[in-house]
Formats: sequence, structure tokens, C-alpha cells
Amino acid sequence: MKITRIEVFGYDLHYVHGSYVMSGGRVVTGLPSTVVRLTADDGLTGWGEVCPLGPAYLPAFAEGARAALRELAPAVVGLDPRNLGLINDRMDAALRGHGYAKSPIDIACWDLLGRAAGCPIAVLLGGLRQASFPLYIAVPLGAAEEMAAYARARRAEGIHRFQLKIGDDPYADRDRVEAVLGVTDQADMVIADANGGWTLQDATVGARLLEPLPRVYLEQPCPTLEECLYIRRRTTLPIVLDEIITDVHSLLRAFQAGAMEAINLKISKVGGLTRAKLIRDLAAALGVRMTIEDTWGGDIVTAAISHLAGSTPPEMLFTVSFMNDWVEEHIAGHRPRSARGTGAPPDGPGLGIEVDASSLGMPLFAWP
Repeated sequence: MKITRIEVFGYDLHYVHGSYVMSGGRVVTGLPSTVVRLTADDGLTGWGEVCPLGPAYLPAFAEGARAALRELAPAVVGLDPRNLGLINDRMDAALRGHGYAKSPIDIACWDLLGRAAGCPIAVLLGGLRQASFPLYIAVPLGAAEEMAAYARARRAEGIHRFQLKIGDDPYADRDRVEAVLGVTDQADMVIADANGGWTLQDATVGARLLEPLPRVYLEQPCPTLEECLYIRRRTTLPIVLDEIITDVHSLLRAFQAGAMEAINLKISKVGGLTRAKLIRDLAAALGVRMTIEDTWGGDIVTAAISHLAGSTPPEMLFTVSFMNDWVEEHIAGHRPRSARGTGAPPDGPGLGIEVDASSLGMPLFAWP
């Protein structure tokens, strides 16, 4: 099998609840997503997708992904998509860094591998370890009563895991967390996520204010590992690290420093499913639990998330997000689809979804 053609498409995703607000005044209403279709010489096709969470979240943005894909496409055409190690080697040789842009090619190769083998990607990622898993929902930063109302509404839909966006004034953040705790109970998980938005001083105050509250996890209080470690030494709150866990080396450094109990493993942040599997397996061996998700995305991203989550040992799975529940647009029939706060990987070959190519329009570009 050889890759004979790469096509790159673009479409917009809009947040289903209006405005998605994070620390630092970052607001998302819609984002451009980039989709890759690989065609092999036997006629099989594989799909991948990447959608950075705006240009001010991580060192990634939509036009950057599309520009990088112009460099990457010639490097992988003619290769066997089932040879995932060589595919990633050739992409790295063609372009240093830009893992988020390599992610959709890598995912599309996994899709082709699964279709060629006649089995779901979850089987190829180590085997299906759980047929379904609980999902979380992010609660956008806002007034305490608004966040509580949002959490109450999502709870009525079956969600029991809530990631609260904080990283504002620490006293106001404490009020936000208390308000959400008031509309949840012992069966619910509450994660206070600053997205690296607190200064060191505010994070110190915030951690002390949150410490007496029950059922609270603290996620990425500050932007750097050094700052997060400073806070870690001053709190007993269980810590989740997200934005600064980008590869095996950052995971090992944080683990050896005793920085966290869990990480947020975003597929495109680490460069695709191949590297996500490596980090997932290492974290599991180290006893570090994981949230499995991506920066943003639609049906294709969600399918990739579902297979990685479904093949993760249940005791090591912290939370999971189905990104296609967060957006209005669907290019594969809103599959996979959540049900009452739970998700599951499709059981078809590869990603297990069928993308409606006509919904994407003409490619932005193709190679050759």
C-alpha cells in the first residue's frame, strides 16, 4: 500500500453554547478546522483533523497547520501509511516541530491502517479495554451563578465531570468553584482549570482558598512547570498538568519532580496518535492518570479521541471529552455520539466513521 494523494480541506466549527471563555480574556465562538484525506493506491482513504484552540492558546494556529501541511505532503506521498514509524520520521525530517500539523496525517494513516486490517483503531492501539467511558464538559469562565446554572443544565443531560474555567481573581474563582459544588454532589468530579492563567502570587492565594473545598482538583495553575511546582509545594490539592505536557521528556521531567497526579493528553498537542499512544502507555506505567482529548475539533477528532480512550486502562483514565458535542457542525453524521454523559469508540474499521466529503467542498490544496 502506498499513499498516492493528500487533500487538505477547511471548515469552521462554532461553539454550541455561544462563547467559550478561558483565562486571560481568551474567547472562542468559532474556529477554523483543517481536515486531511489520504488516498492509497488500492483506493482506500483515511481521514485526519486538527483544530487549534485559537492562536493564543498553544504555539499553533489554523493557517500555520495549513502552511505546514504544504511542506509535509510531498514527504509522505509514496510511503506505506501502515509504516507509522517511517511516516513520522519523514515528517520530522521535512519539518522540525509543528507537531499539531503532523497530527492529521498521522491520524489519517491510523485510519488507513485500521481499514486495511479490517479492525478499529482501538484494537491497534493495544486493544479495547472499555466499551464505554464517562465524559466531562468544560464550564466557560463567567459569573459564579452562570457557571453553576451551566453545570446544572449539563448535569441534567447526564454529565458528572466538570472542568471549570478559572484563572481570574482568585477570590472570584473560589466563589465560582463553590457555586458549582453547590449544584453537584459526591458522584460528581470538579476540576478547577486555570489554563496557566494565574500569576504565581494569584495561584498561591487561589490554591489556599480552594484547599478547604471538597472534591476539587486543580489543573495547570501557572504557565510553566517551575511555577506549577512552586504551587505544588504549597498545596495538597491533586494537580493536573495540561499545556506543559507536550512529549515524553516533559512528562518524565514533571513526574520526576513530583509535579502532578494526572495529565491532560491532547492528541494534536503531542503530534498525533502515534506519539499519544507512547505517552499514554508511559503515563500508565508510571501511575499517572490521564484526560484524553484534543485542543478542539469535530467528528474526526472525536473518533480519534474515542479510540485512544477506549484502549486506555480504565483505572488510568481520568476524564474524556467528545469535542463534537461542543460544536454545531458535523461532517460524519455526529459520530461517534455521546449518550447521557458517556462515550464509546465506533466498532467499524479504522476510525469507524464515514466522512461526508461533499460537506467540505473543494480542497484548499492537494498533492500531487
